Amino acid sequence: MYAIVEIAGQQFKVKKDQKVFVHRLQGEAGSKVSFDKVLLLDDGKVTIGAPAIKGAAVNAKILNHLKGDKVIVFKKKRRKGYKVKNGHRQYLSEIVIESIVASGAKATTSEKKAAPVKKETAKKAAPKTETKKAAPKKKAVSKGDDLKKVEGIGPKIAEIFNNAGITTFAELAGTSVEKLQEILAAAGSRYASKKPGSWPKQAKMAAEGKWDELKEWQDAHDHGIE
Repeated sequence: MYAIVEIAGQQFKVKKDQKVFVHRLQGEAGSKVSFDKVLLLDDGKVTIGAPAIKGAAVNAKILNHLKGDKVIVFKKKRRKGYKVKNGHRQYLSEIVIESIVASGAKATTSEKKAAPVKKETAKKAAPKTETKKAAPKKKAVSKGDDLKKVEGIGPKIAEIFNNAGITTFAELAGTSVEKLQEILAAAGSRYASKKPGSWPKQAKMAAEGKWDELKEWQDAHDHGIE
């Protein structure tokens, strides 16, 4: 006899005396727990719930609480100098299945029907005397595009262009290379040596949504230099 049951948001195929590791449960080691979200039951005859089988339950005992194996999560953004490494260990509970009940289990409080709302309370609501005018909605301010998607533009240069009124791919594509060099030179000698020759071309592909074409171009040109 086996059952498919939902425990702490996960589904398990269980049978009597089987040990299972599940997400951390409330309760101390040695305490009894019961799960009534039985989705399928096979006791010689297969019964499928809709979604759960009414009256069925899986009874278990918590053996101990522990942590799972460490999982390393590593994130990297190409050519952006962004690297983040994190570790995670999931809190788990080890349980042993003691019995599978096909019918007669008590419903949990979540399954009990809510008390009907009295109609009288709706009649006691005071009539509205005045209707307040809704305040006019503020227009959403456009944040612009992420100019850092253009190869060669970093966070600081993107900020310089935004301050100069260039906030979208379309605006960058429509700005001449000479104008971009003037803006960079005005920002200081550190940025005057930058070569923005390909930036309007890349911005045009981004503005038109040609992301695959842009990626192929960037892969073929180091640092966005043609």
